[in-house]
Parts: sequence; C-alpha cells; structure tokens
Amino acid sequence: MANVVVVGAQWGDEGKGKIVDWLSERADVIARFQGGHNAGHTLVIGEKVFKLSLLPSGIVRPGKLAVIGNGVVLDPWALFAEIDKLSGQGVEISTENLMIAENTPLILPLHQDLDRLREEAAGKAKIGTTGRGIGPAYEDKVGRRTIRVSDLGDDETLEARIDRLLAHHDALRAGLGAPAIDRAELTAKLKEMAPKLLPYAQPVWKVMSEMRRGGKRILFEGAQGSLLDIDFGTYPYVTSSTTMSGMAATGTGMGPSAIGFVLGIVKAYTTRVGEGPFPTELEDEDGQRLGERGHEFGTVTGRKRRCGWFDAVLVRQTCAISGVNGIALTKLDVLDGFETLKICVGYEIDGVRYDYLPTAAALQAKVKPIYEEMEGWSESTQGARSWAELPAAAIKYVRRIEELIQCPVAMLSTSPERDDTILVTDPFAD
Repeated sequence: MANVVVVGAQWGDEGKGKIVDWLSERADVIARFQGGHNAGHTLVIGEKVFKLSLLPSGIVRPGKLAVIGNGVVLDPWALFAEIDKLSGQGVEISTENLMIAENTPLILPLHQDLDRLREEAAGKAKIGTTGRGIGPAYEDKVGRRTIRVSDLGDDETLEARIDRLLAHHDALRAGLGAPAIDRAELTAKLKEMAPKLLPYAQPVWKVMSEMRRGGKRILFEGAQGSLLDIDFGTYPYVTSSTTMSGMAATGTGMGPSAIGFVLGIVKAYTTRVGEGPFPTELEDEDGQRLGERGHEFGTVTGRKRRCGWFDAVLVRQTCAISGVNGIALTKLDVLDGFETLKICVGYEIDGVRYDYLPTAAALQAKVKPIYEEMEGWSESTQGARSWAELPAAAIKYVRRIEELIQCPVAMLSTSPERDDTILVTDPFAD
C-alpha cells in the first residue's frame, strides 16, 4: 500500500493544509517530518477554520494518529498553547492520537532570543526569519549540544545538557551585548514541562515501522516549501531544515523504501514571504490583484506575501529534486477574470538563457524572466469538481503547466473547501 509524502514545491503557502486534510481522511498516520512552529496550515472543515503551526493536520480528524518526527524542532510551550487552542474548538488531543519522537530536539526561549538578536544586528542584511528560534535550534542539533525530549526524563542528563548548551549561548549573547541566560529559570521551566511532554514521547521509528508492516497508510506532511530548502533553496534566504521529500525518511526514521508517492503542492501562481530573490515578482496592479484575491497573508506571521506569475522553471527544478510523482495544483480560481496570464518558461542572465535557477547569488540577482503569454478566462472556476466544469482556457493553462514542469497534475483545487477538488490520480493507490 502506497505511503504518501506531501511537500510544497514553491516558497511555501501553496495550500498544503487543505490537501493534507483531504488525504488524511484516507490515511491512518499523519507525520510531520521537519520544520517547527514557523509552519502554517489553515484547514476549513465545514463551518470551522483550524489554524495549525506545529501539530500535524490529521490531528483534527478522529481516529487518526498524529506524529511529530525527530526531524522537527519542537517548542513545547508553543505545542501546548496550540493544543489548548484546538481543545477550545472541540478537538480532543491525548497520548492516544498524538505521538512525539523521543529524540526530537527542543526549541527553548534562548533560541528565540538569539533569532531576534541576530536579525536586529543584521539590519538591512536580515534574512527575514519568523523569529521563532527555528534556525538556532537546528544549529544546536548539528552542534551536538541540543536538549532533546528524552533528556527531560533524567535530571542528571538534563543538567549536563544545560551546561553544554549555555557554554555556547552565553558566549554568543555576550558578543551581541545581551546578558547571560538565567540558568536556574531555564532549568525550572524545563523540569516543569517534563511531566506534560514526556507522556507523548515514543520511539517513533519503531511504532511507525510496525504500523507500516501492519498495512496502515502513512501520510508524511512537510512544512515550508522546496525553495526554502537549506541545500537547494535561495540561500541564505531559506529555512534551516531540508524541505525536500527525502527528509520524510530521515525525519521519522522510516527509511526511503517507505515512500510510495511524492505529491508536490503547487500554487497556480507564485508567492513568497520575507526576503530573497523572486524572478516573477509583480509590483503592479496584477500583483496586488493576486494578493487580494488569494488572501495572501502568512498564517503564522500575518505578513503580506509577495506575488508573481507562475514560474515553471523553479517548479520543474523542485519537482526533479524531490522526485515528485504528481502535483496538486491549488488556487486556480484566483486567476479567474484575468484577460491575459503569463508563465515564466526560462531566464535570461547577461544575455544567456538558462532553464534552471543558478546557485550563485550574483547570478540570481540578475535573473530576467522569459514569459509565455496565455489567454485567460472570464468564467468562474471556483468550486469546480470536474474537468467539465472548467473553462477551456483554464484547462489549457493547466495542461501547459504540466508540459513545462514535466510532471502531471494529480489533484486540482478550486477553493479552500476540501471537497472542491478534482482528483486525477489517487496518491494512495498501489
């Protein structure tokens, strides 16, 4: 039985929440495998709107197991704030339906402090982080000084971990003109959190392996977008984790053979939050129109998203790197009413044509998009649930995207409502 990995194939905000929710109804396990509470997913179920940051999208559906894998960095205070919020909306969360990998690294208040201090010191050169401590937490993980969930279960281990961590952070803070960490306060906060968090801790790799052998369907849920990947994104304006599909294996301990189908979520146009290059960005009426019609404001930060035409070069690139089997094309309805649409089919840099985005920042800064124009449509696509309900020009636009990105459309979304979806290929099919 196929297990499915869902990744964003642009700069995030592609509409993963709705697609993951649609798929999670058919899955038994929904696992987050990277990122932290800098992610944002909005789910619309009936009359209720759920805004999630850290919890897997499947948590809102009864009878599903939600998993936070070891590839995630976990802010325990943010976790329980989110649990409390969802509980207020009638969602029951317990150790029966939520499991956290015992080797998951923690985000602490000192990570958020460092995030803020660095951005302030960078001035105009800031990266545009969410300020939630994601990057510093990942740094401590690879620097072998992080505090992990399981460390909360033994006071001696915890004290040793804190000593090692503060030896690093106090030196950093001194260089940035900030006072040393209050060790006693941090220790007290962690010991207070331990009895709340530890009941959720499990050897995720073992439990999920057993469920896989038992024929359970697993949905791996990615956060952010492929173009924010630490290796393949528009560096340094990226997140601090691997956002490509391969991380689903290492971020849960399942191994690559567990992945059956990779679904890339792709918006019918392009958006980006924060700093960094954006070849097809529109700073005119068309860009404003896309932002207003698409309600382009960040779920987590509330920041206005930058908007532009569809960039087939970038999506073809991310689909290749993640091994995407099919895409879910979202927000097609936002393009309703445009007389003319443009698709970026290549780049020009110093008179030379490129069919990919070069890694060198100096070249990225010189990119000029090469556009192909297509006829728009005046009819509404909102709520369409079959190809027959789509205007001919809209179908032509979708087919051209498939050709340019060299990947088929598996699903087509025409509104935030979960049932307003055209299914072409079932990702869970054998």
